[in-house]
Amino acid sequence: MTSAGAPDPVDGAMMNRTTLPSETPARGVPGRFRGPFTRWPRGADAVLAAALLLATAFVRDEAPGDAVGIRPITEVPVPVLILFAVAGGALYRRRREPVAVLSVALVAWGPTLGSSYSNLGGVVIVALYSAGRYAADTRRSRLGTAAAIAAAVTGVVIDGLLRSFPWGDIGFGAAVMFVAWYIGRRLRLRAERAARLREEQAAEARRIVAEERTHIARELHDVVAHRVSMMTVQAGAARMVAADAPQEALEAMAAVEQAGRQALDELRHLLGVLRPGADRDLLGPQPRLADLHQLVEQVREAGLDVSVTGGVHAALPARVELSGYRIIQEALTNVLKHSGPRTRAEVRLSCESGGLSIEVLDDGRGAAVQSVSAGAHGAVTGHGIVGMRERALLLGGSLDAGPRPGGGFRLAARLPTGGEPA
Repeated sequence: MTSAGAPDPVDGAMMNRTTLPSETPARGVPGRFRGPFTRWPRGADAVLAAALLLATAFVRDEAPGDAVGIRPITEVPVPVLILFAVAGGALYRRRREPVAVLSVALVAWGPTLGSSYSNLGGVVIVALYSAGRYAADTRRSRLGTAAAIAAAVTGVVIDGLLRSFPWGDIGFGAAVMFVAWYIGRRLRLRAERAARLREEQAAEARRIVAEERTHIARELHDVVAHRVSMMTVQAGAARMVAADAPQEALEAMAAVEQAGRQALDELRHLLGVLRPGADRDLLGPQPRLADLHQLVEQVREAGLDVSVTGGVHAALPARVELSGYRIIQEALTNVLKHSGPRTRAEVRLSCESGGLSIEVLDDGRGAAVQSVSAGAHGAVTGHGIVGMRERALLLGGSLDAGPRPGGGFRLAARLPTGGEPA
């Protein structure tokens, strides 16, 4: 008896044809074995049907205890040969119409019961296996298969009684009929479970890819929006003072050049992470709150008056450090974008009760200069606050942002710091 976990005795090595791209064997690496019933299903079924037809026609089924021999084809009556040919030929369609094939095999087997020509038991066994393996999982199909199993068991009992077989042999034959269908059914269920698992793995892979794309888009937005906003504001300020203070205009343009170079460096870093086979040893670390002074110096060069109060003295997980840095970076970028230079901004940091608190305040007094760079385009709502809020929510935190009663803008974020520091 073949167990449910063993290879299919008729279909060869079982292998579901729906595979993920990652499951395709690499060149030179031996893949999973695929038998002839998987590689060439129609040809293999034709060979199987022909083999069983020859076996039923030429093998003499004698009484119990006698040897099984070969009989001449002339000894088989023509009507019996026709029944053998119909039943054996029907096996060619056992995958597409398994219940119909089983019915044909049982109908052809019925007239031969009790005679020395009742050799179609093997065909019925294969048809029962095929019904369990390939029959559609519908109510009609289940009822038809159940009736066919009962008919097959009844046929074994009738044939055994007519030919005076021992009850042990009759019981064994009936069990073989049921087990043939059961093996096919188990293999079908196993293949369906494997297909569902592959679908779940593919869905999980798509979800991970989508999350990674969102993460990359957020990182690119942080880099580009911050640097380009500073460059735009500085270029606008340089244009305003170019006629009266050329030296200040030159300094502003030098700051634009430096910000552009820094933006290119960060973009190279991100693209280096995406590039296959990139040398990861050449990639710099992700920014942390310890690098906040560099960010403050950059926005000060753009004309923003920034002060930092409080601080973080305990070690924090790397994800909290990176998200906190990016939130502050995006908040200061928004101050530059919407209020312009000569705006006073304050960054407040505190770490207490298992959470990092970030507050960014500005007075909005430099908003008049915004028209230099953004007036021609009108007020356009970007993705900055959405991205900052997403970063906070991914860590289980929160973020609130809105205008201040006395003017300006306030952003407050809280990032949980639970877990081991990275």
